[in-house]
Amino acid sequence: MNIVKNSNLGYPRIGEKREWKKLLERFWAGDIDKEAFINQMDGIRIQHLQKQKDQGINLIPVGDFTLYDHVLDTAVMFGIVPKRFKYHGGKVSLETYFEIARGTKDAVASEMTKWFNTNYHYIVPELDQSTPKLVENRPLQFYKEAKQKLEIKGKPVIMGPITFVKLSKGYKEDEFKTFIDQFVPLYAEILRQLQMEGVEWVQMDEPILSTTLTNEDFTLFKDVYQVLHDAAPNIKLILQTYFEGVEHFEDVLSLPVHGLGLDFVHDQGQNLKELKKYGFPDEKVLAAGVIDGRNIWRANLTDKLSLLEEIEQIVPKNRLIIQPSSSLLHVPVTLRNEETLNEVLKDAMSFADEKLHEIVVLTRGLHEGKETIQNEITQNSIVIQELNESSFRNNVNVKSAIKNLDTYKPERDAPFEVRQKLQEEAFHLPLFPTTTIGSFPQTKEVRKHRLNWRKGEITDSEYEAYIKDEIKKWIQIQEDIGLDVLVHGEFERTDMVEYFGEKLAGFQFTKFGWVQSYGSRCVKPPLIYGDVIYQGSMTSNETVYAQSLTNRPVKGMLTGPITILNWSFVREDIPRHEVANQIALALCEEVKTLEKNGINMIQVDEPALREGLPLKREKWENYLSTAVYAFKLATTSVRNETQIHTHMCYSNFEDIIDAIKELDADVISIETSRSHGELINAFENNTYGKGIGLGVYDIHSPRIPSLDELLNNIDRALHVLDPRLFWINPDCGLKTRGIDETVAGLKVMVDAAKNARKKLLIKCEN
Repeated sequence: MNIVKNSNLGYPRIGEKREWKKLLERFWAGDIDKEAFINQMDGIRIQHLQKQKDQGINLIPVGDFTLYDHVLDTAVMFGIVPKRFKYHGGKVSLETYFEIARGTKDAVASEMTKWFNTNYHYIVPELDQSTPKLVENRPLQFYKEAKQKLEIKGKPVIMGPITFVKLSKGYKEDEFKTFIDQFVPLYAEILRQLQMEGVEWVQMDEPILSTTLTNEDFTLFKDVYQVLHDAAPNIKLILQTYFEGVEHFEDVLSLPVHGLGLDFVHDQGQNLKELKKYGFPDEKVLAAGVIDGRNIWRANLTDKLSLLEEIEQIVPKNRLIIQPSSSLLHVPVTLRNEETLNEVLKDAMSFADEKLHEIVVLTRGLHEGKETIQNEITQNSIVIQELNESSFRNNVNVKSAIKNLDTYKPERDAPFEVRQKLQEEAFHLPLFPTTTIGSFPQTKEVRKHRLNWRKGEITDSEYEAYIKDEIKKWIQIQEDIGLDVLVHGEFERTDMVEYFGEKLAGFQFTKFGWVQSYGSRCVKPPLIYGDVIYQGSMTSNETVYAQSLTNRPVKGMLTGPITILNWSFVREDIPRHEVANQIALALCEEVKTLEKNGINMIQVDEPALREGLPLKREKWENYLSTAVYAFKLATTSVRNETQIHTHMCYSNFEDIIDAIKELDADVISIETSRSHGELINAFENNTYGKGIGLGVYDIHSPRIPSLDELLNNIDRALHVLDPRLFWINPDCGLKTRGIDETVAGLKVMVDAAKNARKKLLIKCEN
């Protein structure tokens, strides 16, 4: 019987109104005990499973839910705990689990980095710290829970062994297979236990297959999955890939698994092309990811059905599973609470729950015939066309500016060496100047005032007066601490992208459109739905006021075009690079406004530059060239005396060092503390001749760094960096930290800078 199945790969953890986040933070704050926390988290997880069952999803994922991060979950399942957390074996306690993620007073948290090319961050496992053992079969536990409580025979989701080890640290390249060999028997035991329990389907996530791999990697895949198949031959194992097309397609088809999950959205046509070229094995199922798991636009049902019909010519219906292109953790939960959105826009959108509905509709259309869903197809076409033909997407001035970009000259007037001398004369900064990345603590009081203002409970003038009071207070705090370059603190900003989106035309914001970034940190990405238009100054009032309070330089703070692009849900009717250039032109106007008003240090942050890299290395050059162009389009209009800063999060710096040089920023600050200084290795093989600040302490953890710790970080950096170009700063903004820990941490940082200056002076004198 030609029955078409459907599936989901993962559901958002955070809840419709961030119930998950709030519960986590209440537990961390000590407001609820451990038992209540676990019980309430269980309730959230069960609710998510029930929603998917009610929608009509056939293969419901279990084990995708997490209390912090799914990679960390995989690590602790195998007892992978760094020694500094004093783990003594057995099941990893909840306390230790959170210590790994957040750190303690005595132990630095594990490194955190981007999950492939998304804005989700995972905790990096440290494999050299312990010997892996199966201390808890989490997939089995969650399968039993779903079966017992909801009568759902779920599909356990497991992070595959090769992706897990590839994304871990603590081993040399020639030790990779050795570590794989340690984990494979443990994975085999997990599958054996699942088979004994009667599990039918298992989703083994190996997104590493969408990156550039070697022939040796594929040989290893064959060996590993043969072992796993032999361990549990009755389990229908789906090898799941996502985010791009699969490398070595023919080799992947031959792997000893029951099915293969492919992304037919972000593969740029590669997977379909390879499928037509090589066909598909008769004994396997194809899990076709046709609904976009990473963007919020309604799927064009006509196009998706056509795609599925093309696939059906190769893979018959009874061996076809319809699903999202990736886990839905990258999109908000539901549209049903968005009551204030423009109807034309809202009708053209789709969050996680709506995407599940689209999957069910497509399943019915393919199984029962297109005519059974004709009403849905007709309505779908109407709402998509209305948005595309609206004035939002057809601004004559914007289109003209983009068409005539060749009239712009995105280059500084003089090379860095000339600018550096002019800027030294203008600012008179000491050796190792100290500064922060931009934001200061967003206290409950700050958030309360913003909320009251948004509700209309306080007037614009009352809110502006409050923000000015906060700026004044923190300018004084920064001077008292002894910082050399100050910031206004960004108390008026909710989020570094959202704030600018609210000031520019072409952006829309939701009320509950939150997604997880890391841990309990959730962000609400803007929707870039129309042409981006500058509507007047966005930052000069606060920055100019801050500068009026001090004789020390105050940096203007902007978010760069590529970060705004990568941290937004972007329209799909025009190329992404064109949207980036629209944003860059608007930011250029703001840069000019700041400079005109006497702000001569301007930081244009690009923490998300690297995360937009395609997973295939051969596509990097094109992406990086468009990213560099957009940044320079935004920043190069200034005088030589004006100093342009940028900030980037830790991101395998050596991969993009040439592009970062081409940005031609006068100063770049980079997060490095969580990697324990490993980023500095990039400079041992690469020369960087502009100003640079390697974040000397981790702001993602509440712990206060010691003076010795910071001095060690500084000393190591100075082995490979020019002291005349070295800045000292935290590794990221301080928005999420408390006031006391922020002040204490910055005092230690300033003391470290003073000590480093004295040490260098003594060295020079000798």
